[in-house]
Amino acid sequence: MDLQSRIVIDPNVLVGKPIIKGTRLSVEFIIDLLAQGWTNDEILCNYPGITLEDIQACLGYASASLKAEKVYAFPG
Repeated sequence: MDLQSRIVIDPNVLVGKPIIKGTRLSVEFIIDLLAQGWTNDEILCNYPGITLEDIQACLGYASASLKAEKVYAFPG
């Protein structure tokens, strides 16, 4: 999936948080809804401007972000 066609970062929208293209819905918001137990169908019903592919792109973006994260252990 080409995340860049669905997820964009615009410093003029939501202070540059990644959003679903053409909306003001952040990736973080969609991930939070899923974490709270919302189903894809509930999200799509409540936010008719997005698609299932947009939700999948949010998950893909979150996954890619976590894979890029570096964790350093400091001896205690």
